[in-house]
Amino acid sequence: MVEQNTQVPGRSAPFRPDLWTIGAGLIAFVVLAPMASVLWIAFHPTENIWPHLAATVLPRYLGATLTLMLGVASLTALVGTGAAWLVTMYRFPGSRWLDYALLFPLAIPAYVGAYAVVDFLQYAGPVQTALREVVGWTTARDYWFPEIRSRWLAIVVLSAALYPYVYLLARAAFREQSGCSYEVARALGCGPFGVFFRVGLPLARPAIAAGVALALMETVADYGTVQYFGVQTLTTGIFSTWLNGNNAGGAAQIAGVVLALILILVGIERAGRRNARFHRISRADRPVAPGLLVGPRGMLAMVLCLVPFAVGFVLPVAVMLWHGMKKPEAWVAPGLVRALGNTLIVGGAAAVMTVGAAIFLVYGVRMAGRGAARIVLPLTTLGYAAPGAVLALGLLIPLAALDHRIADGILGLTGWDPGLLMTGTAGALVLAYSVRFFGVAQGAVDAAFGRISPSLPMAARSLGRSPGGTLRSVHLPLMRASVATALLVVFVDCVKELPATLLLRPFNYNTLSTRVFELASLERLSEAAPAALMVMAVGLSAVALLARANRVRP
Repeated sequence: MVEQNTQVPGRSAPFRPDLWTIGAGLIAFVVLAPMASVLWIAFHPTENIWPHLAATVLPRYLGATLTLMLGVASLTALVGTGAAWLVTMYRFPGSRWLDYALLFPLAIPAYVGAYAVVDFLQYAGPVQTALREVVGWTTARDYWFPEIRSRWLAIVVLSAALYPYVYLLARAAFREQSGCSYEVARALGCGPFGVFFRVGLPLARPAIAAGVALALMETVADYGTVQYFGVQTLTTGIFSTWLNGNNAGGAAQIAGVVLALILILVGIERAGRRNARFHRISRADRPVAPGLLVGPRGMLAMVLCLVPFAVGFVLPVAVMLWHGMKKPEAWVAPGLVRALGNTLIVGGAAAVMTVGAAIFLVYGVRMAGRGAARIVLPLTTLGYAAPGAVLALGLLIPLAALDHRIADGILGLTGWDPGLLMTGTAGALVLAYSVRFFGVAQGAVDAAFGRISPSLPMAARSLGRSPGGTLRSVHLPLMRASVATALLVVFVDCVKELPATLLLRPFNYNTLSTRVFELASLERLSEAAPAALMVMAVGLSAVALLARANRVRP
């Protein structure tokens, strides 16, 4: 007897959720829940202080944040685009190694750069000390020097740490362009500046906009740098209102403003990536042929590329190395060893948990169909855009309430008080890191799945493999390199994360980033230097991997 198909024509098959689909939905819920929690707390505060915030501190917070964003956007666009154009279009002394060296500031957390720049330029630092010795000045009243801890220097420090976002995307855009376009422009009489402004810049504009948007997301999320420079931004307002004012509702309302800014930036970044397409006009198109710069022009190009590299990488590393050598005993301090152990544990656990959840989610969504992928996958990347302080606020209050209920339930049933299982341990940190950097892992895993031919898993399924067996025997072996890269990148981001760690860590629990922050805030930079150098060394491993992945092969 032949089984008949009873499905009504024109209608899709009924949705039948399985383990993979349900699990993917739960993971997506966990990733999005903190932001939903922030909005709920903001609209249902215990004490509504929004009118007071709007009339007093919020304009100052918002104004300082927008000023930082404007300054960082201008500097990162100028430096990142200019450096990318020079190393792509010209050959000059040092251009080949500067092509990769300009990525190195990505390894330096902005707050470490802030400590180094202030130490270098302050009254007791080497610059002012040398000026006094050379000129014969004795006190600060004898000469004028710019204010060190100012908003403008904060913009410079943030830009020096974040311009590689623009540089990386702009360099890729310039390299993808056709050399024929530039030859036509030169034949029509365009000089070097005309070629840049009329051909190169318009074609690379979407990529530049995307890079600037990424830099601005990090600017809005920053806490360590702006706090050290005394700049009151929206992020510092969250800390102040929540911790000093003891008003979670007001902090959530400020966090809502931050989320609104982030969503605008995400929209800009998405629009930039969507339009960043380059079409060849023929199969015979040639790649860009770099020109040769010699003499003064070559030296000028080298200096222009060396300045951001020196400010963003050489200066922080040199200052921290100097302080690290001044006090060798700081390298074996018990606090440093504990902070290193804590960092390895929570960072490693978060990386494994994040990448594992990303594999499960992407695989489950792909099995559910393209419609689910279009809806779920973009939403789960929002956690990466949300600042750590916002996620900490959205996680801590619900987790604390859940912790108390679980502890009360266990106490009532067994008579034993387990304490706070999440907020009293590093579990909250691992969860916050996983939510914060889930978008990084998800992007790498989704791209790896996309590179696997659909015929391979289809063949495995036709031979009787289950979905889980297909994932283990077909997908994971082919994705091994991408999974390892995702693990490394997420781990590095966890090591550098500061705001969420400050808010969610248990009492007297330090990681490398919080140790650097605490000691540097107390002006004990020699004791903070070993931890800062460890953070930078971990960051360099990811940058080296990124440089290798973007290496141009002849």
